[in-house]
Amino acid sequence: MDLKLAVLIDGDNIPSAYVKEMMEEIAKYGNPTIKRIYGDWTKPHLSKWKNLLLENAITPIQQYGYTVGKNATDSAMIIDAMDILYSQKVDGFCLVSSDSDFTRLATRLREAGMKVYGIGEKKTPNPFIVACDKFIYIEILKNQGEEEEVSTSNEKSKSNKSDIDKISSKDIKFIAATIDDVADDDGWAFLGDVGGMLQKKQPNFDSRNFGFQKLTPLIKSINEFEIERREDSKGHNKLIYVRIKQNQPKPVPKPTTKSKPKKHSGNNKKLIEKQ
Repeated sequence: MDLKLAVLIDGDNIPSAYVKEMMEEIAKYGNPTIKRIYGDWTKPHLSKWKNLLLENAITPIQQYGYTVGKNATDSAMIIDAMDILYSQKVDGFCLVSSDSDFTRLATRLREAGMKVYGIGEKKTPNPFIVACDKFIYIEILKNQGEEEEVSTSNEKSKSNKSDIDKISSKDIKFIAATIDDVADDDGWAFLGDVGGMLQKKQPNFDSRNFGFQKLTPLIKSINEFEIERREDSKGHNKLIYVRIKQNQPKPVPKPTTKSKPKKHSGNNKKLIEKQ
């Protein structure tokens, strides 16, 4: 059964260009029954959203800025989120913003047993990211949208690569430690369990951050790990297991020069003959 999700979007902190990809991503995790976007719609910078709201059935919520330089949409989103929480109409929330002001809201919703997904740009402060069950970067969705368009532009391919993180030794150690946490006595871990544990430890961990659509090809690309496919008890499905490669025994070094045979003294020779 799909989770019923309330999608609350901070219009002042999220670009409108990839709203279609964003809504498709949210649909993977549940059914967005409530969709609202907050902002001061009298301001020209939000005009790009207007057509997109109709296409995606998102309800705009007007919030005037009471003072210059202060974002008033935050408080409106937080009040609405708490009203929706107490209405018990949803099972989870998707907070779309790059603003750390929603950190406490995400924490409070999770305390109430809600599933909380976050979507924002890579500039999003870490406290908000770790307060969510899962956090998705908009840059990933942007790359997916551009891949669907048929184009041979070198400039575009370069911009795609710039948004992809290179996997570092720190990332490899993090994955290895997680595999070790869920592995059996032989060191093998079910990849589904590994993925779940990675998400719990680091909500913004996503194989797409490194240019891979799934976790399996990401693991395959790392030389330190090995993968094994097994059939389930019924023999219908292939289960993927992973472990850290075992250390290979070091080869015995060969002597570079031939050693000369030792000369035996005459006394030693006589002793040998007597024996």
